[in-house]
Amino acid sequence: MDDAGAGDLTGPYDPQKIEGPWYRAWEESGAFSPDVNPDGEPFTIVIPPPNVTGVLHMGHALDHSIQDAVIRRKRMQGFAALWLPGTDHAGIATQMVVERELAAEGASRHDLGREAFVERVWEWKRKSGGSITEQMRALGDSCDWSRERFTLDEGLSAAVREVFVRLYEQGLIYRGRRIINWSPGLRTAISDIEVEYRETDGRLTYISYPFADGEGGITVATTRPETMLGDTGVAVHPDDDRFREAVGRTVLLPLMEREIPVVADAAVDPSFGTGAVKVTPAHDPTDFEIARRAGLPPVQVIGPDARMTVAAGRFAGLDRFAARTEVLAALREEGRIIRAEEHRHTVGHCSRSGTPVEPMLSDQWFVKVADLVGPAVEAVRDGRTEFIPGRWDKNYFHWMGQLQDWCISRQLWWGHRIPAWHCPEDGTVMVARSAPAACRKCGSGNLTPDPDVLDTWFSSALWPFSTLGWPEDTPDMRRFYPTSTLVTGFDIIFFWVARMMKMALRFTGEAPFRDVVIHGLVRAADGRKMSKSAGNALDPMEMIDRYGADALRLSLLQAAAPGHDVPFDEKWVDAARRFGNKLWNAAKFVIVHQRVGSVPPDGGYPDDPGPADAWILSRLAETGAKADQLLDRYRLSDAFSLLYNFAWSEMFDWYLEMCKPALADAGPDAPQAGAARQTLGVALRDLLKFFHPAIPFLTEELYSRLVGEGMCVTASWPQPPAYRAPEGMDVLRELVAGLRRFRSEHNLPPRREIPVLVHDPQGMWAQWWSPQVAALARMVPRLEDPPAGPGYSRVEAGPVKGFILLEGLVDVAAERERLRARLEEAQKDAGRARQKLANPNFRERAPAEVVDKEESKASAAEALAGELSAQLEKLGAP
Repeated sequence: MDDAGAGDLTGPYDPQKIEGPWYRAWEESGAFSPDVNPDGEPFTIVIPPPNVTGVLHMGHALDHSIQDAVIRRKRMQGFAALWLPGTDHAGIATQMVVERELAAEGASRHDLGREAFVERVWEWKRKSGGSITEQMRALGDSCDWSRERFTLDEGLSAAVREVFVRLYEQGLIYRGRRIINWSPGLRTAISDIEVEYRETDGRLTYISYPFADGEGGITVATTRPETMLGDTGVAVHPDDDRFREAVGRTVLLPLMEREIPVVADAAVDPSFGTGAVKVTPAHDPTDFEIARRAGLPPVQVIGPDARMTVAAGRFAGLDRFAARTEVLAALREEGRIIRAEEHRHTVGHCSRSGTPVEPMLSDQWFVKVADLVGPAVEAVRDGRTEFIPGRWDKNYFHWMGQLQDWCISRQLWWGHRIPAWHCPEDGTVMVARSAPAACRKCGSGNLTPDPDVLDTWFSSALWPFSTLGWPEDTPDMRRFYPTSTLVTGFDIIFFWVARMMKMALRFTGEAPFRDVVIHGLVRAADGRKMSKSAGNALDPMEMIDRYGADALRLSLLQAAAPGHDVPFDEKWVDAARRFGNKLWNAAKFVIVHQRVGSVPPDGGYPDDPGPADAWILSRLAETGAKADQLLDRYRLSDAFSLLYNFAWSEMFDWYLEMCKPALADAGPDAPQAGAARQTLGVALRDLLKFFHPAIPFLTEELYSRLVGEGMCVTASWPQPPAYRAPEGMDVLRELVAGLRRFRSEHNLPPRREIPVLVHDPQGMWAQWWSPQVAALARMVPRLEDPPAGPGYSRVEAGPVKGFILLEGLVDVAAERERLRARLEEAQKDAGRARQKLANPNFRERAPAEVVDKEESKASAAEALAGELSAQLEKLGAP
């Protein structure tokens, strides 16, 4: 696979040169198939299917990066790992795209007719519907594309028909007249998720409804006076004493002059308006339920076109908002308006058309969800399915307890046609898997197919098992179902996760997935929601073009704590890109010191490592074990941050420098050089494997140069052996850090060597190679007893002390002033802390941990002051 990557490590790191070629190499080799581990335990993820009309956004980038990291690791661990891709037909969105195309041509779908229009949509799908899957490839998604699914594929369509018919036969699907969300702009019912609620400035109008017997009346408040034309009652709370005498009486509906009763119902909020509310059963879901309990008839005064119906009397034909103006004018003329006030309230808008949604009584198909909820709740309660983080199960249970019957029909042409046929002769409705030949009641062969299609969420609710071949008994269904993990955003737990649970348990008897990993939303850096209109949306494809897919993936994974929103900044992508460059340069250094084929795909750890080698190998094993524990719990942000810090701070900044003396001063066959080269090779190889799930392209490129056989994508997951780290490394790192600080504080050139006397009473220095540590700090060490006279600056690290000879190195007078300034500041810090601790009120009222923190602060400041005083004394007078 050498031809896949850049082929040349001598140049700078360039993601554009390696990412495309490596993806093609992976896909062509079959690396994404579960068959690469034919005997492995199955591990399955089904992708939350993006809309076929969609493009990759930052939410997708986060969601897919998490899934890909999980599946790549499982593949490397030997599982038969299947990440099954696919797209959703997106009924409304796709139909709108094609209708816009037709409008540009001066035509409409009605000009084409249903069959021709649907064929036109299929043609669009074949030509333009694959954009998002190509972007998924650019991100690095290691999906098994040979199993790609589409919700309108014949196999999935068969599953949809089967589920619909069975639910109908079981009495769980029915056609009825209920309140639904109606989009006048789209002329269809829409789902709750397609309703956007916006804060809107409106007016609350108080209207007097006179009692029919002519004695007084009731005042109601409404933000939608046009709907009062459809009122069939007035409701009050049964415990509201203000209206106790009114219940059972009737009022005259203003403008319509029909009598309507006053009823009592606990759904009324006594604190809203006057406490009395108008009941409009055909245009409000709460009113519909009140009317059902009270036996009030519905009167529909707003039609599907958002114009007033004939039931609106003299206002018939007006647009609903024009009718509002006219109704208010008429009420004012009759003296029925008591008062009006500004009122900010929430109004639902169709997310597709942008028009206000109209709650409307409509004949639709519904699913009775009551019988489906229990098993889906129990599967989470007994642990068959677990939410990660666990707090999301509370939301799940709450939503499940609030469910109403689900409206599943849509007045569209693109989608799964409802498998029902109507007999115009006698009104019989027949539901079947295929078109019946005649009416079962009257025998007429003149049957009309139901015009509606199913809600897109109906087909996606079957996704975990329909994609594997259900209702057929397929090998994939037997092997990969139930799936292992679902990764998704919290915003569709109710709309998708809950529905998959209900449908899967009903039709397969098993929960569809074991783990449900919930992530937050990707937001702008200031925490606001990303949107094009706000000008703060980041395009992941632009990020990939600018920084590479690896950088985008790593930045997202490091930022995404489980279940929390991600306030994202482009600076993070740039930082991840710089890490990739650091890894590239480190690999160049390592590969230069390797013999061809000297780094095996697995194993190859040194038997007799030197102290520096043993230290880095011990840290590699410790870090890898901790990362594995975190990854097993889906704490990817913590795991890759841990690996990142190890790679940068320990592998690159320390070990690569520490092994240079061994590589430079010994011959190619010397034991020290051999152990260092071997350690470099296996440590880098394992580090590349650990990082592969997050940054697959760069790690694959470097792995191919380092190992020279096979591919990282199908290599085994690293399990480095535990090495015993030599004692004292932390002390010596602290010593070097102190010497580096001294160099920085005095602006000494990086290559200027510092003469240092090292006092090592425990022999810690002697057991480590002083040339290595000396090289890290660019110093010339001598092992001696502490100097007796002045003229030295001291650096301490545990029992080891370094004495820097200042003569000829720094301005002693300036050093003395520097130390005095630091001493004065340390004394002030100690004094402030002790003063606070001496205050009895502080000790009595402050939490114990705050008092302990202040004690530690005082002790540390006093210790530092003592050390600085000693150093000043060593410098001598003045």
